[in-house]
Amino acid sequence: MEGDPKQKPLITKESSLSEELTLVKRVLEESKLMWVVAAPGIFTRFSTFGINVITQAFVGHIGPRELAAFALVYTVLVRFVNGILLGMASALSTLCGQAYGAKEYGMMGVYLQRSWIVLFLTAFILLPLFIFTRPIFILLGQDESIAKVAGTISLWSIPIMFAFIVSFTCQTFLQSQSKNVIIAFLAAFSIIFHVCLSWLLVIKLNLGLPSAMVATSLAYWIPNIGQLIFVTCGWCNETWKGFSFLAFTELWPVVKLSLSAGAMLCLELWYNTILVLLTGNMKNAEVEIDALSICLNINGWEMMISLGFMAAASVRVANELGKGSAEAAKFSIVVTVLTSLTIGFLLFLFFLFYRGRLAYIFTSNKEVADAVGDLSPLLSISILLNSVQPVLSGVAIGAGWQSIVAYVNIGSYYIIGIPVGIVLGKVIDLQVKGIWIGMLFGTFVQTLVLTIITYKTNWDEQVEIARNRVNRWSKVDNSDQETQMSTPDD
Repeated sequence: MEGDPKQKPLITKESSLSEELTLVKRVLEESKLMWVVAAPGIFTRFSTFGINVITQAFVGHIGPRELAAFALVYTVLVRFVNGILLGMASALSTLCGQAYGAKEYGMMGVYLQRSWIVLFLTAFILLPLFIFTRPIFILLGQDESIAKVAGTISLWSIPIMFAFIVSFTCQTFLQSQSKNVIIAFLAAFSIIFHVCLSWLLVIKLNLGLPSAMVATSLAYWIPNIGQLIFVTCGWCNETWKGFSFLAFTELWPVVKLSLSAGAMLCLELWYNTILVLLTGNMKNAEVEIDALSICLNINGWEMMISLGFMAAASVRVANELGKGSAEAAKFSIVVTVLTSLTIGFLLFLFFLFYRGRLAYIFTSNKEVADAVGDLSPLLSISILLNSVQPVLSGVAIGAGWQSIVAYVNIGSYYIIGIPVGIVLGKVIDLQVKGIWIGMLFGTFVQTLVLTIITYKTNWDEQVEIARNRVNRWSKVDNSDQETQMSTPDD
C-alpha cells in the first residue's frame, strides 16, 4: 500500500488545499490590517473634502462674486499650498511608519515635533501668498472686483493653512500606529458642527463672508485640538514622551525628505489644476468648464477613497520594512493594490453606464449634462487609473522613494502628459477631450513606471535601507539624550 500511486494525488490535493487555506488566511489578516488604516482614512478625507464643498455651498448663498472668489482661492492658492504641506508631511509617514515597525517607539514623538518645525517654517515662507493675493490675482489677469474679494477670503484662510499642518502630521503619526479611529470620530463631529454653525451664521444671522470663513476655520481646528489632546495627554504613552529639545537636532535630513515628498505630491495635485487652466480658452468654454468641473468634482470625491488606500499602503509598507520583513511588505502591496483596483473597477463600470444622468445632480442645463455624458468615458478611465496610481505612491512614501517618484512625475506628467494633451486638444482640435486624453496618458505612463519600479525592487535591500535609517537616527537621538541627562552632573 505504501507504493500505491493512487495515494499521491490525494496528498497533493491535501497539500494544495492547505496552501490555499493558508493564502486565504494571509489575505484576510492583511486585509484587516489594511482596512484598519484605510477605512478611517477614507472617511476622514471625505469629511475634509466635504468641509470645502459645504463652505462653497454657503458662500454661494452670499453672492456670485463671493462664490467665484472662493472657487478661485481654493482651486489655485489653497490647492497650491495644500500640495506643498501635504507632500512635506508625507515624509513623516516614512519615518514614523518604519520606526514603529522597528519598535523604536520613542523616536516617533521626536519625528512629529521635527515635522512641525519644518512645516511651520514652510508655512511662514508661504504666508505672503495669502497676504498679497489681491495684487497677485490682478497680475494674473483676474477681474479686479473678484480679486478684491479673493484677497479677503485668503486672509481668512491663513488659520486654515496652519490647521493643515497639525491635521496632516497628527493623522500621519496616529495612522503609523493604526490608532486612527479617533481621527474618524473627530472628522464626523467636525462636519456636523460645520453644517450647523454655517447655517446659523450665514443663513440665519446673515453675517456674510467672514462668518462662513470663521465656521470653516473652526471646522478644521476642532478636530486638531482633539488630536493634539489624544497624542499628548496619555493615549500615545509609548510614542509620545513629551516635548524635547531633540526636535531641534538632525533637522536637515527631515528637510531633505520633506522637500522631495513635497515635490512628489505637488506635481500630482497640481495636474488637474493645469487641466482646468488649459480648458479656459476652448470653444464654448463656459459649457466645457462647467462639464469639466462636474467631472473633476466626481473624480475628487472618488480620489478620497484612493487617498485612503494610499495612506494604508504607506503605513503597511513602512511598518513591515521597519520590522525587517520584505515578504510581508510585498504581500501588503499586492493586497492593497488589488483591493483598491477592485473598487475602482466597480466605480469605472458605474460611471461608464450612468454617464450624463449623474450630471443632473449638479446642473439642470441639458447642454452641460450632455457634455458631461460625452466626457464620462474619460472620467471612468481616470477613476480606474486613480485606483492604482495613488496606492503605488503610498508604497513609495512607505519605502522613502519620494525623490525618485518626483522625477517620474515630472517626466510622465509635464514632459509627456501635458504636451500630448495640448497637441490633441489644440492642434488636432479635440478640445477638452484631447487635453484630458493627454493628461490620462501621462497618468498611465506614471502608473506603468511605478509598477515596474515596485516589481523590480529588491525588497531585502529596502529592509536594510530602512533598518540603517532607523538605527542611524536612533543612535543620534539616544546619544543626544544621554548628553542632555549627563550635563547637569558635569
